[in-house]
Amino acid sequence: MATRTTRTTQTTRTPRTTRTTTTAVPGRITFLRLAIALQTLAILFQAVTAGMLLTSPQGGVLHDAGSRVMYGASMLYVLAAVLAWRPGGGSPRPVLYASGFLALASVQVALGIAHVPSLHVPLGVVMFGLSMLSLGQVRGHATSRLRTSGSSHG
Repeated sequence: MATRTTRTTQTTRTPRTTRTTTTAVPGRITFLRLAIALQTLAILFQAVTAGMLLTSPQGGVLHDAGSRVMYGASMLYVLAAVLAWRPGGGSPRPVLYASGFLALASVQVALGIAHVPSLHVPLGVVMFGLSMLSLGQVRGHATSRLRTSGSSHG
């Protein structure tokens, strides 16, 4: 029977104090990073296909398909954030970011269906920037956690 550890606990003893640090499992952080990267790539694909809308009839088909992938990637981001938080022992903050991003994605889809490019396009740019920022934060937290623990987990 195999057992699975969901948290890494490190205890440090000094003459006067005992300190226990709990960190998220590296695999959960990797899944979160992968989900955000997929979302970011899907939004970049949307920007490319939006440009294709201006020059070719296939742009509309690709943009429509990409919107479904982007929305699915946003839902995957929420799932990954919850898994990194609850069973993984991470911070709940990425869950808030992911949920907010899913709300923005919902507004974006509604604006696209309603053909309101004056709001749809700028919101897409904001979403790409926020997704890049989230990706950088998750990468930065994982890297700093590895440096402070002296661990070689990836």
